Amino acid sequence: MTRMLHVFVILSLLALGSGEEGARLLASKSLLNRYAVEGRDLTLQYSIYNVGSSAALEVELSDDSFPPEDFGIVSGMLNVKWDRIAPASNVSHTVVLRPLKAGYFNFTSATVSYLVQEGGQVVVKAVKVLSESKHLQSIVMCWKLKCPLLPFLQVGYSSAPGQGGILAQREFDRRFSPHYLDWAAFGVMTLPSIGIPLLLWYSSKRKYDSPKSKKN
Repeated sequence: MTRMLHVFVILSLLALGSGEEGARLLASKSLLNRYAVEGRDLTLQYSIYNVGSSAALEVELSDDSFPPEDFGIVSGMLNVKWDRIAPASNVSHTVVLRPLKAGYFNFTSATVSYLVQEGGQVVVKAVKVLSESKHLQSIVMCWKLKCPLLPFLQVGYSSAPGQGGILAQREFDRRFSPHYLDWAAFGVMTLPSIGIPLLLWYSSKRKYDSPKSKKN
């Protein structure tokens, strides 16, 4: 029991010590279009920021939230890798999709995995636990160990745009199209009802307003 506790405490403190240094990535996923429309391009942007103290290695961004039966890929990839992201720097990636169906869709998070450490040393606080007789007595001894940093895999998630609606092409055109053809057709249909009375009025006006010839 004591040995298990000893191992558990040491491993916990090693994890805490390793967390003091290393890469730390923050990722965002955003839609650049104001409206998502069936059959029209939909642009997504992924941004990754390294707010840690060392470079992130073998960074991989993966987004499996777009079923191929619902979205087609116009340009870009939904799975992309970077060899290294330096501290206090960022990278961006853009993907253009095309929704194939109208309706509501839940835009969920993308997955980001990376190796946290890159060389150097980390300060680890170690605790030694001793047992005397039948009762567990702890003698805590803290000191600093200089251990080489071992890279370990970290997995995180980006922000999620959330649920949004994908408009049907006809509905989008009805709401936002300038309707040039509709206005042209309306003008052609209303032209006779306005033009014919106008021509009759103008002809009558010319007839009655013409100066009478003077008799000699």
